[in-house]
Amino acid sequence: MVYGYVRVSTDKQTTENQRFEIEKFTKSRNMRIDRWVDETISGTKVIADRQLGKLLKQIRKGDILITTELSRLGRNLMQVMSFLHQCMERDIIVFTVKEGYELGNNINSKILAFAFSLSAEIERNLISQRTKEALARKKVQGAKLGRPKGERPEACKLKGKEEMILQYIKDHKTKVYISKKLGVNRQTLREFLKTHPEIPRKWKRIQKQRYCRQQDKY
Repeated sequence: MVYGYVRVSTDKQTTENQRFEIEKFTKSRNMRIDRWVDETISGTKVIADRQLGKLLKQIRKGDILITTELSRLGRNLMQVMSFLHQCMERDIIVFTVKEGYELGNNINSKILAFAFSLSAEIERNLISQRTKEALARKKVQGAKLGRPKGERPEACKLKGKEEMILQYIKDHKTKVYISKKLGVNRQTLREFLKTHPEIPRKWKRIQKQRYCRQQDKY
């Protein structure tokens, strides 16, 4: 089968130009598109979460995939290279209209894939180096890196919500109610309160005041 793949990032764009380019390409090679895969999604999304990922599971040995350019497959070279590698491993031929690439299980494709792979490795190293430099710069500037010591990732969801928790307490809400409202479990709420002792103190004070008011009624 011959597949035509077209993609745009937003619904304000159209795939008509891409379809036109692919149809012109297939006519020049006496080919016909058996199935179109058309999607509106950002190229930064991982391929597995896109229609392209579903297509990769369905496509068979000897099938052909045609797209206008490599950037339609993904926004970064590593993502594109991973996709092309899977296609070449399964003897799926990939044509890109604008760049004029024909990637299959042949020596020219393997040389081209090696060049892509090398470029992807360079890109990975550059990203890693930039990340290390940025972290080193922040460290020199005195910024604290990572999450606060002793604080669990789940507890981070409650950061900045101390006043909200206190308001729930004042409204006589239980810990079960509060944890549900804040989207965490009771254990997470308990752990958070341990690292913020001022809240339990206020909690106890409110409970004591509530108890005293109840006693005054009798």
